Amino acid sequence: MFGLTRRNQDIYNPWREMEAFEKAFFGAPFGHFFDTPALVQFRTDVTDEGDHYLLEADLPGFEKKDITLDIRDDTLTVRAERRSKVEEKDKKDKVVRMERSYGSYQRSFDISGVDADKIKAKYVDGVLRLTLPKQEKRLPEGRRLEIE
Repeated sequence: MFGLTRRNQDIYNPWREMEAFEKAFFGAPFGHFFDTPALVQFRTDVTDEGDHYLLEADLPGFEKKDITLDIRDDTLTVRAERRSKVEEKDKKDKVVRMERSYGSYQRSFDISGVDADKIKAKYVDGVLRLTLPKQEKRLPEGRRLEIE
């Protein structure tokens, strides 16, 4: 059944070569910024530091007050929102070109195995750093059963 599915690249598109020529000749008007998922999500690195994980997220251009961290069950959600400073009247009168994006960005991470009560966050120079302490492994406690 899966072999019957056609991919988009297998479908003939007579305009594909013309679009490729146009991009190569004129270039992308806004660079390749809009062709990447940079608008949808931000980049993160997660490293295992032994007793904790270190999550570093690039959030340049944000203020600390615009970043929220929410924990629900075993999921950590990092959300950042950038608001436009340009009013509608300014768009008509003063702005020549606007390439900076405005909107809400968020990523969610599974934090099962992390002690959520001890997570620490710091935001410096456009980088959000989260220290995620690992839960201590508990050995099962033994106990004696009484016979009735």
